[in-house]
Amino acid sequence: MSTTPGRRVWMLAWPIILSNITVPLLGLVDTAVVGHLPESKYLAGVTLGATLFSFLYWGFGFLRMGTTGLTSQAAGREDDTAVRNLLGQSLLMAGIIGLLLIVLSEPLIAFGLWLLDGSDEATRLAEEYAHIRILSAPAVLANYAILGWFLGQQNSRVTLVIMITTNSVNIALDLWFVVGLGMTSDGVAWATAIADYTALVLGLWLVKRQLGSLQGRFLRDRLLRLVAYRELLQVNGHLFVRTLGLLFAMAFFTSQGASQGDVILAANAVLLQFVMLTSYGLDGFAHAAEALSGRAIGSRDWPAFTAFVRAATRFSLITAGTAMLGFAIAGEWLISLLTDLETVRAAAAEYLPWMVLMPALAVWSYLLDGVFIGATATREMRNSIFVGLAVYLPAWWLTQNIGAGLGNHGLWLAFTLFTLVRSATLGAYYRHYRHRYWNASAVPD
Repeated sequence: MSTTPGRRVWMLAWPIILSNITVPLLGLVDTAVVGHLPESKYLAGVTLGATLFSFLYWGFGFLRMGTTGLTSQAAGREDDTAVRNLLGQSLLMAGIIGLLLIVLSEPLIAFGLWLLDGSDEATRLAEEYAHIRILSAPAVLANYAILGWFLGQQNSRVTLVIMITTNSVNIALDLWFVVGLGMTSDGVAWATAIADYTALVLGLWLVKRQLGSLQGRFLRDRLLRLVAYRELLQVNGHLFVRTLGLLFAMAFFTSQGASQGDVILAANAVLLQFVMLTSYGLDGFAHAAEALSGRAIGSRDWPAFTAFVRAATRFSLITAGTAMLGFAIAGEWLISLLTDLETVRAAAAEYLPWMVLMPALAVWSYLLDGVFIGATATREMRNSIFVGLAVYLPAWWLTQNIGAGLGNHGLWLAFTLFTLVRSATLGAYYRHYRHRYWNASAVPD
């Protein structure tokens, strides 16, 4: 091995961490551009529409994760034909799902905006925004597949190149359409849609270059026969159900916060940005664990598997510890950066201790998600969500209905228990598989 496991983890993780940091920059530009229009309804419309697509596209994130796991294992087996055909299968799936989303856009958008329950004017603008954004669904989902394919081959720099290009085009078009041409929320939607297709063109060009370095060939029966998609569909099916469970957990948390009033809703939204901030680092090391553990499993190199998991664990724990220390020392200052409203600041500060605790519990779910994606042990990932929900929902009910009730502290307690139980469940699965399959003495199944 030419480089140490720690160095290989870091070389894969840093482009992902850096590309993650570009995401809030785009959100800031969108907000700034639309926020300077004469009426607030435009910002409200873009916010509703963007929220709808965040949830919609997140639901199809399995196209990235499943492709990474299977590709990394194929690369570990040095099966270039499988690597090629996994790309073709994932792109075909992405294209079909993307076109179905366009065909079904009318009821999907109507239902999604009904759930978000904005004002009539904001909903009308969000609907206009959404009908434009949905046109790029095939490009967005194909980009997921492309990024997953490259990551499975331990090439995370493609993620950085595509993200920087996409966001740069998006920001430039935002300014041109809204500031230059006088468009409103529709300009922001067109900017994003065009940027998505720009990313797809760039991604396909990079794919063409990568294919030149691979042996093997595309097989028609692997691309056109449904039975050949069994493994990919099984892996992606588990990941899809898992994602729906996560979406439910987050939506439930948001709705229960909203039921306690606008101040609590806003305070929780501010604190969830702390979770997002922590995820920028943890995601990078989890993605590295996906690629490296998957390749090691594919090649049955168990010492390398152990070394990569340990290296990713070290980096993840350092990141989580840094986040905890930062939130404990500078949490109130960070809250003040995110809101000027004194009532929201005070409420967020009251619940800040939960954010100091959260990284220590969440780090394991991020890390082990990465290992299990690399191992394509997606059924276990799905199960961990539902075990967590089986604790989360009763815990929330008990905290609200025993004695005077714990209010928002009870909600945070339940959400923290959900995170803890999910991490513990994945940890138990990991110990089982590590001793039974993922070691030098294991008998291949």
